[in-house]
Amino acid sequence: MTDRYLSFVNSPLGRALAECLGIPRPPVLERHKDGGPAFSHGNGLIGMSPNGELMPHVANILAAQDNPVFSPDNDEALKAAYDTELRVQSASLDMLGRERFKTVVYDASGLKDTTALIDLHRFFHPVLRQVESCGRIVVLGRIPELCASAAERTAQRALEGFTRSLGKEVAKGATAQLIYVESGAEHLMESTLRFFLSPKSAYVSGQVITLRRSEHLTAVNWQKPLSGKVALVTGAARGIGAAIAEVLSRDGAHVVALDVPQAEADLKALTQRIGGSSLSMDITGHHTPTELSHYLLEKHQGVDIVVHNAGITRDKTMARMKRDFWNLVLNVNLISEERINDALFAKNALRPNGRIICVSSISGIAGNLGQTNYATSKAGVIGMVQSQAQAYAKAGITINAVAPGFIETQMTAAVPFAIREVGRRLNSMSQGGLPVDVAETIAWFANPASSGLYGNVVRVCGQSFLGA
Repeated sequence: MTDRYLSFVNSPLGRALAECLGIPRPPVLERHKDGGPAFSHGNGLIGMSPNGELMPHVANILAAQDNPVFSPDNDEALKAAYDTELRVQSASLDMLGRERFKTVVYDASGLKDTTALIDLHRFFHPVLRQVESCGRIVVLGRIPELCASAAERTAQRALEGFTRSLGKEVAKGATAQLIYVESGAEHLMESTLRFFLSPKSAYVSGQVITLRRSEHLTAVNWQKPLSGKVALVTGAARGIGAAIAEVLSRDGAHVVALDVPQAEADLKALTQRIGGSSLSMDITGHHTPTELSHYLLEKHQGVDIVVHNAGITRDKTMARMKRDFWNLVLNVNLISEERINDALFAKNALRPNGRIICVSSISGIAGNLGQTNYATSKAGVIGMVQSQAQAYAKAGITINAVAPGFIETQMTAAVPFAIREVGRRLNSMSQGGLPVDVAETIAWFANPASSGLYGNVVRVCGQSFLGA
């Protein structure tokens, strides 16, 4: 559905009226285009706290892009990048005030106590106004609970409030993220940095990612990272599910698109368009998990990526909710996912270095009026991801979740106008997201190089003001 207000205030007439009347003008977000650059195009800026440990790895990753990269005079990042292929230009304070920056990466892994937090002001204060529209800020730190001292844990945890606030300050469609990197996982940062420093993360901001050690390090063709992979996407006939199927196919995967028999026509149209396979099934059926496992083994010798996207709503306040509404939503949105996962593992249908990605919702984080059944199911999805992540990781499988906010779909188009407008504007981007925003985030989790990501729940909500 088209956001007419967004379209109008970004037209020549609407822009002039918005400036004259002082009304908000949400930015037009830059999203990935086929054949476009892997990194957002423009100047880069890097910086590092004293004794930071991650910048040499960052520099090696940034060397793959051809944008100019700067660092403040005398910043330790200059020394850290010296022995890498990245050529960094030293910038005086005066130069930093003149240049514009599309990407900013700051290594905060060296913050050992709260007095060191002053370094955040030293680096960011002179340059924050210089971040371009739709710019990307990434702060890197260490996982607080794994830090050696209480003082270090405190300083590292403080980065969450800092980064979430940056995301609300930079405006103009710019984003800010925090990536906690476990010691020994430095070599696994590339897929995550590539995602958050690119237009693919257009509607993701204010998120905290945990990157952990993994023995699965896979060489990746960054143009087609999913080549040779088989991906199952449930609820794929339309909306977010169809966008997921299209993006995974774009990245090289053969997509098995699954939906209910009633959606078969849309499902077949989708798979003909992307060259995938269609499968009509009711995922709540008693025998469905076993039948699905047999199909994937027989037709594709297993599956590499499982995306649990199928979901429904049956909204009523708890006092008015029928038991059928409660049971159906729980069965589709949560219980069926558990049963399918169990069957895939029991039949050894999920291949090594496999991916399970679940679609939750910010309703599962913040709750929602009249959606006790839906919010319960989506909070349960988060619980499933977090409770099973360690066990799955030992088997070489990652499990993560995305939690969409207001996404422009047929479902949100049916929402009453006033409620729809509030949903669109109540986030740092002042607009709804698109199905492709959810799909790009799922493709990042699905990447073979993302083996250090497990147990994460990433909101795709434009940094909604609701929830955590």
